[in-house]
Amino acid sequence: MQPRTHEFPRLAAKALRNPQIQQALLGLQTGFDQARQRAIEELSPEAWDRLRDRAWEIKRHTIEHLDHYLGMLADRVEQNGGTVHFAADAAEATQIVLDIARANGVRLAVKGKSMVSEEMALNHALEGAGIEAVETDLGEYIIQLAGETPFHIVAPAIHKSRQEVSALFQAKLGTPDQPDAGALTAIARETLRQKFLQADMGLSGVNFGIAETGTVCIVTNEGNGRMSTSLPRVHVALMGMEKVIPALEDLGVFYRLLPRAATGQRATSYFTLVSGPRRSSDEDGPEQFHLVVLDNGRSRLLADPDLREALYCIRCGACMNACPVYRKVGGHAYGWVYPGPIGSVVTPALVGLPTAKDLPFASSLCGACREVCPVKINIPRMLLKLRADLSEGPPSKRKASWYEGAAFSLWRRAVRSEKSLARARRVAAFFQRPFARDGWIRRAPLPPFSRWTRKRDLPALAPRSFHELWEEEMNVAK
Repeated sequence: MQPRTHEFPRLAAKALRNPQIQQALLGLQTGFDQARQRAIEELSPEAWDRLRDRAWEIKRHTIEHLDHYLGMLADRVEQNGGTVHFAADAAEATQIVLDIARANGVRLAVKGKSMVSEEMALNHALEGAGIEAVETDLGEYIIQLAGETPFHIVAPAIHKSRQEVSALFQAKLGTPDQPDAGALTAIARETLRQKFLQADMGLSGVNFGIAETGTVCIVTNEGNGRMSTSLPRVHVALMGMEKVIPALEDLGVFYRLLPRAATGQRATSYFTLVSGPRRSSDEDGPEQFHLVVLDNGRSRLLADPDLREALYCIRCGACMNACPVYRKVGGHAYGWVYPGPIGSVVTPALVGLPTAKDLPFASSLCGACREVCPVKINIPRMLLKLRADLSEGPPSKRKASWYEGAAFSLWRRAVRSEKSLARARRVAAFFQRPFARDGWIRRAPLPPFSRWTRKRDLPALAPRSFHELWEEEMNVAK
């Protein structure tokens, strides 16, 4: 998937004009976000905050010692009979998967939900190599048939109506018109069941990689995750390097947080732990297990102490459900794999800040994302840091431009005394007259004011200053 982050203003405006998307986005607040709040109340806010504090501490410790825990994870996976591959970028990870597929004569691969595979544009690469790749998560399957990218981390096809899905199934699968959600699910289940039985390779994401035991954890609400990891003879798990946690006991903390933050559930329907290939005593499982650990820009976040906290993210989507910007423009407006507030921090690191320069500004800085984050990530602080880097450059190279220097020099002269400030205000009030209407300037002619009024109105200077009004009132009182 080629980043389209530079198109955020256009894609956001397009989403705002789409009534179907606007209707679908209403469900984020009335559905996921309110369910999250009810789940927290049931657990108790105090217990919730204790879990969040513990999760933050586990993540902080792990990320600070990431090389140690990744090494431990790799050792344990190999002791369990699996193979670990480290990939510096998406292209290298894709080549690793293709090599595994070719070595095993793979013709059909079934995929569980994996955001890392979206980073890699893996489906296109497999198809280019003559390998059929089929998404088996229902939302991802719908998106694949539509030729689109996920709209939301947790609910990839939330923007699609039942009628649209029915028409899609008619066109792609040759099924009759059937707008009933249950019937559409049954059609997908029947179609995908044959794919599971025929597949040579299963691909999955990883919610958590447990260093202590060499186990990968997959959290799902559909049986597709377990089917993808147990039926095919080769299982390839795709993991961002930040997904490792130290010990099995730590998993209990995150499993109590993730479902509640994501969908308001106490627990998801399926909780799958995979510790290598099938053993002789196992009834099912793959003959081969491969774990691909991807960097793809994450080391840049790791190296920046101001942005490192973004690696704590457990991909629950809670920040999107609470964000007033995402709830109006949706996921496709962000132009790449990770949308919403956390995407506005992560994406610039993965695709480059100049490419994603609009995303750090796609926020009202209201702080809702920080309040709902189950790992207490301070997203607004990181957005401000990225904005500063974009506006002024990295801290070591920041230098005011000539026009900024001139503007501040004029400002210093204007505020030097009460008389000079009053004189400057009168001059500015005089020159604003052709552009001010009803107390607002809606279209200024010159920068920087023209850039401001391109998107919002600028309050006009009042005809008289507060000091003048005060003097007048005092004179009247006398």
